[in-house]
Parts: sequence; structure tokens; C-alpha cells
Amino acid sequence: MGRIETLIKNYERDVGLPWQQNLAGPQKVWFAVYDKADERRLRARIGEFEVATKHTGHNWISCDVTDAFANWMSAEQYATSYYDVPDDLQTTLSEFVEYVSGIVAKALNSPGVDEQTVVAVYGVASLYGFMRISQLVSTVERKIKGRLVIFFPGVHEGNSYRFLDAREGWNYLAVPITSDEGVRER
Repeated sequence: MGRIETLIKNYERDVGLPWQQNLAGPQKVWFAVYDKADERRLRARIGEFEVATKHTGHNWISCDVTDAFANWMSAEQYATSYYDVPDDLQTTLSEFVEYVSGIVAKALNSPGVDEQTVVAVYGVASLYGFMRISQLVSTVERKIKGRLVIFFPGVHEGNSYRFLDAREGWNYLAVPITSDEGVRER
């Protein structure tokens, strides 16, 4: 079985477990961790995660942030000047973090989202270099009603996550769902 098939199987196993309702926001976050080389394979099969979610009796809302930077930049008043002096972009990246957080918050507050809904965020590889995933999660974690799953291209070791295998890892309370074979203890 391939890595994405195993990730789907492991995801379905975890989404099908009984959900505790009295968790804090950070404990309602899942990271579906996959090898960065599998980005296209994962995206081609994102619908299978939705099917697995619905198969277990839960709802699904997807949130693709792939085009977030391009959309944000196209609305920026000084976008063309950033091409001339890219370092000037650093002064407005906090606005970009707010923009992306707003996209995810909108999905978390969509009509019909409740304690039995998975909000799935994918396309986060396109955020690399502009923001950290930990920033995104800490900004929206209080808005999570059901579960937030972030499709995370990177590595999970112990309690540490490394985005695209490139940055130093950070510890986070998120539940990891990986493409590792076998049963994982909680």
C-alpha cells in the first residue's frame, strides 16, 4: 500500500473514533502529515478524505489556501513596488497572516459547521516563507467547533513538526495522523 493510501486509512481510523467534546481548541487540531514529495498525489486524492469523513458520520468542509498569497498580493496597493524591493514585503507579512487566518476562520464559521464537522485545510505548502503554520493554528484554534485537519507536508517526530522538512521543528498539541503503517497509541 502506498503512503497516501495508508494516510487515508489512518485518517479514516482516527476520524471514526469517538470525539471528546470538552477539548480546548488546540486539542481539536489534527495534522495529516505526509512527505512533501507526495503533494500532488495527496491533492489528487483529497476527495477520498472527504468520503472517509462522511463514511464515519461526520461533516466535511474544505479550505484550500493555495492561492492565498497571490490573491492577497493582487489586492495590495504597493504590490508592484514589492517586486522592485522584495525586502519591503517583510513589513506587511503580518497582514498576510491575518488574511490567511481570515480564510480559515471563514471556513470554521461556515453555515452548518458544528461539533461533528471536520474543516480540512490544504495547500499550506504555498505559505512557506511567508508564514508559519503554527501562527495560523494559534490564530484560529479558538474558533474550532469540531476538528481542524491541516494537511501538513513535512515530518513529525515525537511531538515536533517540521514544515517541508526545512524549518526547525516546533512542539504542538495537534494529533498527528501519519502514513506510517500499524496502529499508533494515543
